[in-house]
Amino acid sequence: MDEITATIEGDDRIIRESGIDARIALIVEPVLTAIGYRLVRVRLTGQNGLTLQIMAERPDGTMTVEDCETVSRAVSPALDVEDPVEKAYHLEVSSPGIDRPLVRKSDFATWQGHLMKMETSVMVADRKRFRGRIASVDETGVTVDRDAPGYGEEPSVRVPFEAISDARLILTDDLIRDALSKDNQAKKQARKKRGETEPDGEEPSEDN
Repeated sequence: MDEITATIEGDDRIIRESGIDARIALIVEPVLTAIGYRLVRVRLTGQNGLTLQIMAERPDGTMTVEDCETVSRAVSPALDVEDPVEKAYHLEVSSPGIDRPLVRKSDFATWQGHLMKMETSVMVADRKRFRGRIASVDETGVTVDRDAPGYGEEPSVRVPFEAISDARLILTDDLIRDALSKDNQAKKQARKKRGETEPDGEEPSEDN
């Protein structure tokens, strides 16, 4: 059987699942979209029995415990009907976390300036693994400032999006501060959209 790769209309992810993960992604992606969430990643692992991890987020990048419960309740019936996994498994719905996977072009742009590690499916500048800061992003690729370039290596390397097989932010103090700031801003915007006042007597920021 040919290997399945998840390609869903309207899905702008550049890093997609394959095999059984792809079949599951094809099932859950439309469900998530219908209730206002985005799929980040699907992964079926054999740890502690079988665990199906669905990583999701709201379009603004936030994801609360309540959101995870909402997603779990929504996707469970669809998975029960389609039954893509032959054995019993534990469903785990989670947020991407601070040291999140980068799966969309917009992810790389949003976290420009931060440290990441990345693997490619083909050799790029004689390597398939990179670690460095996201220097710039355009429509077709990302430029990485290497964290520790080897002897004779250029300090920066440009990697086409089509060559990236995996990418993830690396946890740093700067990333934690930036992630918390973005999360707070997203929550303020959500409260403002709903017409709610700021909690604990906070005054709404005029920039937001």
